[in-house]
Amino acid sequence: MTFFDFDKTLADSGGVSISATKEAFKVMGFAVPETNVILGYMGIPAEISFKKMARESLSETQIQKLTDTFRTIYQKVEMKSTKLYPNIVSMLTSLKKANKNIFIVSSKKTDAVERNLNNLKIISFFQDIVGFDKVKNYKPAPDGILLLLSKYDLVKDESLMIGDAKYDIQMGKAVGIKTCGALWGAFDVNGLANERPTYLIDQPMELVTLE
Repeated sequence: MTFFDFDKTLADSGGVSISATKEAFKVMGFAVPETNVILGYMGIPAEISFKKMARESLSETQIQKLTDTFRTIYQKVEMKSTKLYPNIVSMLTSLKKANKNIFIVSSKKTDAVERNLNNLKIISFFQDIVGFDKVKNYKPAPDGILLLLSKYDLVKDESLMIGDAKYDIQMGKAVGIKTCGALWGAFDVNGLANERPTYLIDQPMELVTLE
């Protein structure tokens, strides 16, 4: 069983998240966070990360309005900007041929991930998708993987979590499964490596030989 993160692991959003975040803060009249600050919180749901990156003390109502604004802006430009990394389709095809069950555990809303997968024409590879809206506790909490392990009666010893951020590795470790750092989309390579994932790979096709 392979559990994938989506953004920066399967697909590159081309900086859409960064630009949409900055524009949302600007529209709401808040101090606009720096690019490196935004990148540092990639992999955490906007409801959590926006509160941490804001220089002001924001109420829950303000956070909700900010995240709604962000998602509206993001959705307008995501189709033309989100692209699969090279060899992702070949890698997914190989995993399917090997009878692997493939899932996505993302910090995005489930319907947004489904929309992206449909647009990229790869949704058929995935048995199920868990966004942050399907769990009580988000990454790096283990809830998303635990939900799928229970729902499909999966074996932990045969499971692998792959992602570009330290939060993905922390989530996999919290469950007690193998982990894999995806270097091709990682912003913080050192932070990813410092989590000591079971595997650290440079190219998607390397994943096919791991399990």
